Amino acid sequence: SSLYFCCNFIFIFNFPCSYFVQISILQAMFKLASLAGPVRVISRASVRNFAAAPEMIKFELVGEKKNVALVTLNRPKALNALCGQLMSELSDVFTQLDENKSVGAIVLTGSDKAFAAGADIKEMVDRPFHQVAGGRFLEEWTAISDIRKPVIAAVNGFALGGGCELAMMCDIIYAGDKAQFGQPEINIGTIPGAGGTQRWARTAGKSVAMEMCLTGERMGAQEAKEVGIVSKVFPAAETVPAAIKLGEKIAAQSPLIVQMAKEAVNRAYETTLREGLNVERRLFHSTFATKDRKEGMTAFAEKRKPEWKGK
Repeated sequence: SSLYFCCNFIFIFNFPCSYFVQISILQAMFKLASLAGPVRVISRASVRNFAAAPEMIKFELVGEKKNVALVTLNRPKALNALCGQLMSELSDVFTQLDENKSVGAIVLTGSDKAFAAGADIKEMVDRPFHQVAGGRFLEEWTAISDIRKPVIAAVNGFALGGGCELAMMCDIIYAGDKAQFGQPEINIGTIPGAGGTQRWARTAGKSVAMEMCLTGERMGAQEAKEVGIVSKVFPAAETVPAAIKLGEKIAAQSPLIVQMAKEAVNRAYETTLREGLNVERRLFHSTFATKDRKEGMTAFAEKRKPEWKGK
């Protein structure tokens, strides 16, 4: 029964054995439970978060139809410095939201003072080379850029170092007029390690990327818009509401076609023009295998709003 399964679940995760042993036992239990009926499959990320709610981030469903997830970095005393725990929690929540069919878009934000002021230097200062090179340091950071659903960064205040890199992992950046972007790693004897050198160069060009990474200087919101890092600039108080409104507009589209469009744009960003055109054409052809493409064109011809099924 469900009660029996849950009781055994709680017992296992309090039993003094290793994490991987716990996972193995849990997988076996899922196989046994499936004989009695369907069960919800959960990821390792979900398992890790089962016992306790996130402490360093907040998230809620917002918008008129509650189909936009608002995720807020919540480490105010440290200006949302990106420590291991915060990034682990963020990765877990994003993974869960990506699987949630009721969520059409995700908005990521911080506080008025800081989106994220950078990575937590205290966690890195004593790390030896063999530990960062041989381990999986910063690996969980890639989860944000791997999300299939559109992610909108609503940036107010500081977005520096890892905070700037985190914002650039998102698909769209809306910035408050007082926001500041920068890669100050050069000032502490290191370089960006989560995409700063690469995303600045691909978006703003080599000259701007070199200047940002070699001097550690900051860039204001309006200039960031001019070089292509930011999509739009708003008064600070309007940044998050504007991002939510954009999320609602995206969530009103076919989730399947939105995912295809995002993949096509990312190919333009990540590969050659010829390869990008090939991927775009294949994805365009693929839309003709969907019910939503048929519904969209039929609704247009009949002059009515389409009813998306995500199929």
